[in-house]
Amino acid sequence: MEKGLPENAYTPLKEGEKYIPVVPGDDVPEVTVRSVVWGAIMAALFTFAAGYLGLKVGQVFEAAIPIAILAVGLSAIYRRKSTLLENVIIQSIGAASGVVVAGAIFTTPAIFILNLQHQFPSPLFLILAIAISAFLGGALGVFFLVPLRRYFVAEMHGKLPFPEATATTEILVAGETGGSGALVLVWSMLIGGIYDFLAGTVKLWDEFLDFQWIPFMKNLNEKARMVLKIDAVASLVGLGYIVGLRYSAVIVAGSLLSTFVMIPLVWMVGQHVATPIFPGTVPISSMNEVMLFKTYVQKIGIGAIATAGFLGILKSLPIMYKSFSLGFKEIFRKHEEGDKRPRYDTDIKMSTIIFGIVAVLVAMWFFFAYLSNAKIATIGVAIAFLLAFLFTTVAATAIAIVGTNPVSGMTLVTLIISSLILVYAGLSGGRGMIIALLIGSVVCTALSVAGGFITDLKIGYWTGATPRNQERYKFLGLAIASILIGIVIMILNQSYGFTSRELQAPQANLMAALISSMMSKQPVPWLLYGIGAVVALLVEMSKVPTLAFALGMYLPLELNLPLLVGGFISYLVGKGKGELAKKRKDRGTLIASGFIAGGALMGVVGAFLKFLNVSSSIDFSSWIGRKLALKAGEPLSAAGKFAETWLNNQGEIISLVAFLLLLTFFYIYARRVKE
Repeated sequence: MEKGLPENAYTPLKEGEKYIPVVPGDDVPEVTVRSVVWGAIMAALFTFAAGYLGLKVGQVFEAAIPIAILAVGLSAIYRRKSTLLENVIIQSIGAASGVVVAGAIFTTPAIFILNLQHQFPSPLFLILAIAISAFLGGALGVFFLVPLRRYFVAEMHGKLPFPEATATTEILVAGETGGSGALVLVWSMLIGGIYDFLAGTVKLWDEFLDFQWIPFMKNLNEKARMVLKIDAVASLVGLGYIVGLRYSAVIVAGSLLSTFVMIPLVWMVGQHVATPIFPGTVPISSMNEVMLFKTYVQKIGIGAIATAGFLGILKSLPIMYKSFSLGFKEIFRKHEEGDKRPRYDTDIKMSTIIFGIVAVLVAMWFFFAYLSNAKIATIGVAIAFLLAFLFTTVAATAIAIVGTNPVSGMTLVTLIISSLILVYAGLSGGRGMIIALLIGSVVCTALSVAGGFITDLKIGYWTGATPRNQERYKFLGLAIASILIGIVIMILNQSYGFTSRELQAPQANLMAALISSMMSKQPVPWLLYGIGAVVALLVEMSKVPTLAFALGMYLPLELNLPLLVGGFISYLVGKGKGELAKKRKDRGTLIASGFIAGGALMGVVGAFLKFLNVSSSIDFSSWIGRKLALKAGEPLSAAGKFAETWLNNQGEIISLVAFLLLLTFFYIYARRVKE
């Protein structure tokens, strides 16, 4: 019979004390057609959502919590209610979506940014290459992590907080309240999705607000290139709620430095120079704030992000050493004949793990050899194996302690090492960039999957799921997400591109800038990178989260301001003490997850419609333009006057009102919890 978590679920075990999970028995359904099919559906659904949002704002939301809520809610549609262990399997398979997406979108979109996609025989081959690199990396992450499972989830029980695993486990165990929670999530998905679809695809109102209809704001733009912008969509507000006020405030602080200090500074100094200043190709006097940001200030952000990544790795070195020393003891520990473990403490066999690692490395060698030659393939496999093995414990430890994975910094190191070695081996140019990016994709996905999978295994440890089942069926989620993420990247590139206003792809652009400067003879703006590095060091000395601040410097202000709005709502909703405040905050988390999933999914739908060249038929602004064109030279009808008002700057007021109504709904709906 399922029950609540034991009293010692979150405390270190005393001498001789054992942790008994929620479901210790062997007769509870776990791997069933129901759990596997729904897990596969969740993996597919959230791959699209996480892929779109990750490329838009540079952060991949964790799918574990909304999938857990949906899993519990879906159990109500069956005559036999799903067991806790079935829901754990659904969550474990589905959660592969977010981690595979994070690994792929940080690197492979750089192929399109650098215009290297034409070096592949066909678009289908490119999709297949992205899928193969993602799956091989994910498989490597699983195989490397399994021998370390007992150390992280059992030996360190009560010593590592596991924030995301704790929240997800609480949702799964509190199954009796999951039905209402799932309903809140579904309603929020519908509202957030419809809102973002009407703003982004139908264009019933403009999703971007720049307040240029206010004379003071327009004057600031003309005299100092200072523009306050916000991307007023539900998905980013939801993401800000999850991130929280402090973290989102740090991100926005970086954006404010770029927008209101660096851009005006470059403009005021450079507008008096008649010739272009490197790396610009036109005089600064002819640039608007967007060009100034992309040409100069964003490169300062690149230097800050790179430095923050290196600092994160340096700070992780002591943890890495301790984790590896304990992990190796577990890997090479000799099991005695009578050393039998209960169902909820059994992993796939060590022989299977070794065979799996060898199979992945062989497949990787043939993959790289097909794209280059045997020598480069051997180098690529060696780099991917060593760095993925080296950083696996860093990724797992980071997730276990703070719930965030410094995978972008470790991937940056991978690309630098790969580029240097490949250039030394005689491979450079476009082909060298492709191989380096695919090596980076393998390592990045391995680390992302390892970090995310330790969360799944900790959930299984608390609830009593069979680790062997989680480990085996994780490959199903990896396969689905790996195949689909290549399709998502291709569709989004053809619909928007990865340097557009809609999709910034920050990490991929960073990787593209880094690798192109290292593997080609293009000039490198070292001065701008150096300024960013100095800023990052100063921020680090101030004990402010450096990577968050650097990411804010790199991303445009309009993408970060809605995060601050969501963080502020999180603060307001959670004000107070006691159980009521906690329930309100948790309900807000459900709404935020719904906004994220719904908005991101509708973003993918909009991209797909644009990909099929049918989005213009439902584009309201295009209809207004046609209406005005038909009326040219004639007195405008009532509809024409309405259309003209909609198109001019005053129409932005409608966008602002719609956004404020969305925020009001969020706040009221989150606080609608009884005493």
